[in-house]
Amino acid sequence: MKVFYCDHCDNLIFFENTVCNRCGNTLAFLPDRRRMGTLVAEGDNRWRLAGKARRRPLYRLCGNYQTTNVCNWAVPHKDPSTLCPSCRLTRVIPNLGVPGHAEAWYRLEVAKRRLIYGLLELRLPILDRQADPKRGLAFKFLADPPPGTTGPAVMTGHAQGVITISVAEADDAEREKRRLHLHEPYRTLLGHFRHEIGHYYWDRLIAGSTRLDAFRAQFGDERADYAQALQAHYEQGPSTDWQNTHVSSYASAHPWEDWAETWAHYLHIVDTLETASACRISLRHTPVSDKTYDGQPVSDGLERDTFARLMDRWMPMTFVLNNLNRGLGLGDAYPFVLSMPVIDKLRFVHETIAAYRAD
Repeated sequence: MKVFYCDHCDNLIFFENTVCNRCGNTLAFLPDRRRMGTLVAEGDNRWRLAGKARRRPLYRLCGNYQTTNVCNWAVPHKDPSTLCPSCRLTRVIPNLGVPGHAEAWYRLEVAKRRLIYGLLELRLPILDRQADPKRGLAFKFLADPPPGTTGPAVMTGHAQGVITISVAEADDAEREKRRLHLHEPYRTLLGHFRHEIGHYYWDRLIAGSTRLDAFRAQFGDERADYAQALQAHYEQGPSTDWQNTHVSSYASAHPWEDWAETWAHYLHIVDTLETASACRISLRHTPVSDKTYDGQPVSDGLERDTFARLMDRWMPMTFVLNNLNRGLGLGDAYPFVLSMPVIDKLRFVHETIAAYRAD
């Protein structure tokens, strides 16, 4: 995540802000510019970008910004959709008449916008399912049946471009309960989104592509029975040496899950390092402003970094993150060990994204 400043008063603002705390102006994220913008009202949901620039385009607030306050994005005034690029991907929302569902919907959309921001920064394809029914993306936020009624519990997952997220995952206490029950070291709402979008991009970037054979050599043969693999994982548990080859125990269940877990971790790494870079955090003796690194040019955007540089920055970052958390009496922020096979898989993800951008 980049660091943003108010266009009117230069006050530091954050990705989820809607109002500048210093000058009181309305704020919104502008996906066409990939930054936060300060907006000045001109009436009839017409908002002018503040500042002294000669070109100050008009925007409209997302419909979910205006009516339900679960969004803080805006769209160019000529955009025909009433919703922003993130909200228009949501096809099903929770029943807002149920206590707690409005708050859960807000948390789900906040996490989804973080996901979409990261995908925009990586220049990955984000297609609305209405615009492209075959390859488009859609989200469903579903709740379990009410107590005393029958019906299956909602399973978070992905199916042919449709990502379902259980509303229960937006409840911190319930999510922690599930984390402990499944013996997971890490479980976050944003992590769910990043994992499930990994399945979507496997279909988009790997399946049927020239990279499929290389994928199988790295992750295994995805043609192995998926249902049987998951059943065996939950009944028998992972092998005792899974850490030697996988980023998580769940990743060892099936090559598809190995890809999705590795993909999610790659997004974790890129977003965290971009945030650290934007905050001018450097864990090396070499100043951040230096133009070369190991003889190679330092890119302006993190998405263009070489993989070796990415990992060389990540390792000391995890050390600092975990020790800062321990100093606050909290658990490790990044409770994972990256073996060399896992690093090779992360490199494969990095190269897959780079290959897509090159094409």
